[in-house]
Amino acid sequence: MKNFKTIAIFSYPAEYAVLRLLFDQEEIRYFFQNETMISVFPFYSNAIGGIRLQVHIDDIEEAEEIIKNLNNPSNLKIV
Repeated sequence: MKNFKTIAIFSYPAEYAVLRLLFDQEEIRYFFQNETMISVFPFYSNAIGGIRLQVHIDDIEEAEEIIKNLNNPSNLKIV
């Protein structure tokens, strides 16, 4: 896993559900470190440093762009 780098840390799986779908659509190579452990013991999240999003070094730029676009407010509104 030395070709992967942590680009984000999450506390709970629900925080990155949409992100996972977007990464799969764009065929970005990634995995979530500590995901299983926190699924079993949710209160261990802070103790083990959260769920780390690991992205392949060749896909980091595209992954960061997707994350940035999720954080920006959109002109679309739910009514």
